[in-house]
Amino acid sequence: MKNEWPKWVRDDGSVVSCTEKVKVMAENFDELKQIAQDAMEDGLLMEVSEEQMRAALHALVDTLVNPYNKI
Repeated sequence: MKNEWPKWVRDDGSVVSCTEKVKVMAENFDELKQIAQDAMEDGLLMEVSEEQMRAALHALVDTLVNPYNKI
C-alpha cells in the first residue's frame, strides 16, 4: 500500500512542485514511517506500554531542530 503524504508547501504557502524534491520527501517519510513502526513493534514486544511508545515518538519529533532557522 502506497503512503499518501501531504502536499508540501513553503512558508509563504506556495506548493513545492519540483518532482525530484517531492520524490525525496516521499522516500524520506516512507523510511521514517518504517523505522518508527519497527521501534513501536520492538517496544511492544518488550512489553512497553503502547501509550508510552506513542508519547515517546511524538516527543522525539518535538526535539528536532531546524538548522536553517532564520533569525
